[in-house]
Amino acid sequence: MQENTGERIKEERERIGLSQMAFGEMGGVKKLAQLKYEKGERAPDTTYLSAIAKIGADVQFIVTGVRSTTALTKDEEELLNSYRAAPIALKAAALAALTAGNSASSHITVSGQGNRVAGRDFNENK
Repeated sequence: MQENTGERIKEERERIGLSQMAFGEMGGVKKLAQLKYEKGERAPDTTYLSAIAKIGADVQFIVTGVRSTTALTKDEEELLNSYRAAPIALKAAALAALTAGNSASSHITVSGQGNRVAGRDFNENK
């Protein structure tokens, strides 16, 4: 098993907010097996990976180290669905709130049609 796979399993477990015992149970293994996965001493099988994917673990990230844009926790999924359904003004406000203080994201781009933000249409068709 690759050295970093265990670290990524632990990172996903912590991101989801479960103990080793709870995460292992969700994957169909005992705490000791979960510990060995996280230490990189044992490789998980596809049954385990499939089970933890159902609770929001990013299996693509665990296996490859590359984050998937489709593996979301329930709260992330709810946030994304709410964002997609929101009018542009609310999207802009949400992005501004979430990126406040983040110097890397000083420019916010919001898309949509027919909605106005601060009296200006983001999709002017001229």
